[in-house]
Amino acid sequence: METKKRQSLFNKKGFIKLLFFVGAVVLTIYFFPREEKFRYHFQEGKPWKYGLLTAPFDFPIYKSDEVVKHEQDSILQTFSPYFKVETTQSILQVEAWKNSYADHLHTIITPALFQLVERSLQTIYQKGVVSVSEYDKLKKEGKEEIMLLENDVAKPAALGSLFSVRTAYEYIMNNAGNDSDKHLLQNCNLNNFIVENLQYDSIVTEKVKQELLQKIAVSCGMVQTGERIIDRGEIVSPQTYQILHSFETVSMKKNVNRDKFGLSLLGQTIVVCALFTFLYLFMKLFRWRMFTHLNSVLFVLLMIVGITMVSYVAVDFRVLGIYLVPFAILPIVVCTFLDSRVALYAGLIAILLSAFAAPFALEFIFLQVMVAMAAIYSLRDLVKRSQLVRCSIIVFCTYCICYVGYTLVVEGDWSKINLLMFLYFAINSVLLLFAYLLIYLLEKMFGFISNVTLVELSDINSPILRQLSENCPGTFQHSLQVSNLAAEAANKIGANAQLVRTGALYHDIGKLANPAFFTENQSGGINPHDKLTYEQSAQVIISHVKDGVKIADRIQLPPRVKDFIVTHHGKSKTKYFYNSFKNKYPDKEIKEELFTYPGPNPRTKETAILMMADSVEAASRSLKEYTEASISQLVENIINGQMMDNLLKDTPLSFRDIETIKQVFIEKLKTIYHTRISYPELKV
Repeated sequence: METKKRQSLFNKKGFIKLLFFVGAVVLTIYFFPREEKFRYHFQEGKPWKYGLLTAPFDFPIYKSDEVVKHEQDSILQTFSPYFKVETTQSILQVEAWKNSYADHLHTIITPALFQLVERSLQTIYQKGVVSVSEYDKLKKEGKEEIMLLENDVAKPAALGSLFSVRTAYEYIMNNAGNDSDKHLLQNCNLNNFIVENLQYDSIVTEKVKQELLQKIAVSCGMVQTGERIIDRGEIVSPQTYQILHSFETVSMKKNVNRDKFGLSLLGQTIVVCALFTFLYLFMKLFRWRMFTHLNSVLFVLLMIVGITMVSYVAVDFRVLGIYLVPFAILPIVVCTFLDSRVALYAGLIAILLSAFAAPFALEFIFLQVMVAMAAIYSLRDLVKRSQLVRCSIIVFCTYCICYVGYTLVVEGDWSKINLLMFLYFAINSVLLLFAYLLIYLLEKMFGFISNVTLVELSDINSPILRQLSENCPGTFQHSLQVSNLAAEAANKIGANAQLVRTGALYHDIGKLANPAFFTENQSGGINPHDKLTYEQSAQVIISHVKDGVKIADRIQLPPRVKDFIVTHHGKSKTKYFYNSFKNKYPDKEIKEELFTYPGPNPRTKETAILMMADSVEAASRSLKEYTEASISQLVENIINGQMMDNLLKDTPLSFRDIETIKQVFIEKLKTIYHTRISYPELKV
């Protein structure tokens, strides 16, 4: 039944991990750069990094954008806009002038003055009248002539010969003979007979303009199939750069088709799946316990996908923007919560995925791999903020040194070093400082615990530990001794010493509920167990585990620290009361559950070490003499007894680890209980 339940659990976890895998692949492919990338990267004035390049097909040598723009500006400078001539306007306005004269103006002006105005109106409309705004616009643009379109026939007209409504009025007034005639004309409302007869024709103007622009040749030559373009080591001259740029343009146009997109998508899927598959295989083969924890798998995948997506966005924002992305933050964070090998492997996968968007993939991979290793080496145990600052400085120096070295290998010239890259590296290193905040947020999201938090929890001036030292002084001293024993043993076998130390300080906080029932806190020879039965005494002792869990929940201890409280006795028995009951009532049936701790048994190296250290330290206080033989016998009996009771069967400890732990306990206890010399009394 237990086997089936375990298999069902593994199947469920396997399905969830498969969903994580699919989600990571889909997200990565969704943000994968869709723009086709040219296989060669080149810069004017720098050596060609690849082998001999010959033209695989015929292609034109395109002019640069600056040259084309200059030619377009030259054509537009001399281009004349088109205006449509409204022939009916001149006829209508001259007739209106005649009718007005016949109606009432004959009483105001003389026939000679009437004919003068009539001739002036005919002249004005013959040359053309444009609106004031159009006239001023043409003047501002420096146009010297326009094209007049009449009956689908275009003819040029000098801008200086045209009239606006204002200049037309002035023209008529200036043609008047004397001041008295001008005064008479001012009463004739001449503006009513002056209207625009030239209308700007935007459709024809734009059409002709585009025809002229299309006649500009965008190329200035051809490259034939098989023609040599450039060879390795040659400097990319301006002319060669133009040829390479033209080759890139034509190649990109050839690659844009649906079949190509489908194949590209297939390739992306294969690459991304392969990288995430190797991550799963690595964790399954070499980090099995991490692989069984869904939180750990999800955390690693999210870190990889997150940093990869940011790098893709950064490249879209700026070509070299990928160097602003603090890739070292991934191995730092993963190393903080898991271990350095997983951190390095996860960093490598993120770097390889991001390299597809990098402008110089080989350079990018080299720099980021070196920085990842430097970050992991310099920040294996993050316990202080100053360590992160030091790591940031090391990352910056690694970037700079490796970039200079790579550039000199490829270019062989100090002048080819791009100083802007050092600014990118500096910004990248500063952004790395945000890892401190990210670690805090991820702790809350995934239930992890960092060394920073462990160090903070280990402060014996914290309220709960100070309360333990005041109300349960014996328990507090016991916890300190256990933490020293356990931390030393953890260091020897490669376990997390800081986690064990912190767990040891909190493992007995449940004794705060009933301090006097534990011998280390009793004084004055009063023992409350004297008034209780063996079963009742056992239940009081066992209850300190449940009470400890309640206190841990109240003060919000992290789950991994709380594990030490619930597992430090495992499913062992309260041996003193159990044996006493058996001895006093040999024929009476005993209820095993009344004398048994609820457990569970330890499942990690750290909780197992604490269980052994707790039992050994407590038992060592009952020794009558502290000799090497007695201490060794005590340690052997207790730990062997725990192994016989199967309390350590679920832990990943090897027999060698257990033997090492025994030796550490023996040496530490010998040091603690060593014989001291007696100081002589001063004779008076």
